[in-house]
Amino acid sequence: MRIASAGHAVFAAVMIALGIQGLMTGRFTTVWQPVPAGIPAREALVYLCALVSLASGLGLLFRRTAALAAGLLLALLILWVAAWRVRFAITAPLIEGSWSLADTLVMTAGAWVLFAWFATDRDKQRIGFATGGRGVRIARVLYGLGMLPFGYAHFANLNGTAGLVPAWLPWHVAWAYLTGAAFVAAGIAILAGVWAQLAAALSALQMGLFGLLVWVPILAGGPSNAFQRLEFATTLSLTAAGWVVADSYRRAARPVANESARAARGS
Repeated sequence: MRIASAGHAVFAAVMIALGIQGLMTGRFTTVWQPVPAGIPAREALVYLCALVSLASGLGLLFRRTAALAAGLLLALLILWVAAWRVRFAITAPLIEGSWSLADTLVMTAGAWVLFAWFATDRDKQRIGFATGGRGVRIARVLYGLGMLPFGYAHFANLNGTAGLVPAWLPWHVAWAYLTGAAFVAAGIAILAGVWAQLAAALSALQMGLFGLLVWVPILAGGPSNAFQRLEFATTLSLTAAGWVVADSYRRAARPVANESARAARGS
């Protein structure tokens, strides 16, 4: 097995779970929704997405298949952005389009980091721009861009966001403003390269806390509806992808730290 980081393991586990869910329900899971109802072979596409999710999650756990799995997932996610998300963000920009675009950008960023890490020599020769440090930088840009619509959606749907704040917390509207502003600030920091590592880590933490403080109590408190279950799965997926992006900064810094330690021992 080839586990590069904790985020990598969580991301793989989430993709496996989503793949199983898609195969069992025969529906698009959170990573792939929404998809227009009238497209040809829609049912076949549902199972294709489920199989890619499952295969990529399993493949990411093994050294020989990690690059192929990450590349397959990345290619399909890029296709999704080009085919559905950009158009949806233009035709329904207020909340739904912005949110779905951000979802897919963040998931694409997580997959791209993993592909950049695990790319084979052949990958580096054929599509070198997508591998190594350059690939990771592209992934971080996509992640930073994804944070901006998240923040915007909090402001555009202020009442809906405030309504999700746990009842035991005061100042619900203030929390909605704060979390929206935090997403925007994280996106700007990552794109500008200023405190980018901290911004990536805190944005992933914020998404994880949404799941823990908002969706877990709702799901544990009694019967839940399809929307609530979807939002929990979405939050879990985005947290995993954000974790991978945050790990990319620590992974990049590690060789420098090791080199500095060796130099100190030699002096």
